[in-house]
Amino acid sequence: MPQNHGMDRGYVLHSYPYRETSLILQAWTEKHGRMGLVAKGARRPRSAHRSLLVPFQPLVLDWFGRGELRTLKAAEPAAPATPLGGQSLLSAFYLNELLLKLTHRDDPHEGLFTAYDEAIAALRRLSAAAPAVAEARAAAPASIEVVLRRFELRMLQELGYAVELSREAGSGEPIDPGREYWYVVERGPVAAQGGDARADAVRLRGLTLIDLERGRFEDAATVAQAKQLMRLLINHSLNGQELATRALVRDLQNLAP
Repeated sequence: MPQNHGMDRGYVLHSYPYRETSLILQAWTEKHGRMGLVAKGARRPRSAHRSLLVPFQPLVLDWFGRGELRTLKAAEPAAPATPLGGQSLLSAFYLNELLLKLTHRDDPHEGLFTAYDEAIAALRRLSAAAPAVAEARAAAPASIEVVLRRFELRMLQELGYAVELSREAGSGEPIDPGREYWYVVERGPVAAQGGDARADAVRLRGLTLIDLERGRFEDAATVAQAKQLMRLLINHSLNGQELATRALVRDLQNLAP
């Protein structure tokens, strides 16, 4: 049974209006996991919480009550938060949507909270350092891709989705960096024999799997193939749910000249 009173570090993942002056929050907390909170009076013009209860602001949250929806007592900033913009902002909303769809209420994952905290801080740094020169701006998305891939992999591991990266499925043989593998959903890496595509798998270099196992993202091919792998595994984990942030990115790409 959730406790009657609690305090924890956290972030607002999502909020929506409740009654005339309040908000219902989906919060992501370090020691309590994802939880629902009612922020009474938070929409009033003079509310101390009005400017704080927004996504990506690190907070210390104090609440009371039991059940699925508790009552926010107080919220304080845990650290300064410069604004996110551009691709960093879209990427941060993508992380929020993953947590909303793939985590359960009152299921703590301190390691995943740390990964989220680090990812938001990294996206904030990239947003703040957005260069004016075209060459550097073109390189920025690669940095964002690395932040996203690190978080996605950590999320899948923390939530219990088996992500085998070091050994071949079935035989248990160590991954050979010079070979090609099919990464099969719910099975893992299988040595690639032919060139035909598979709906339940993506084709990867052995080196990519080794890089992911060791947390290395210096190789451009590793980053590109890691995106294919994470897309496959996350789509499977979502069980048919569509991510609104992905649809938004597709729409923006279609509008681009």
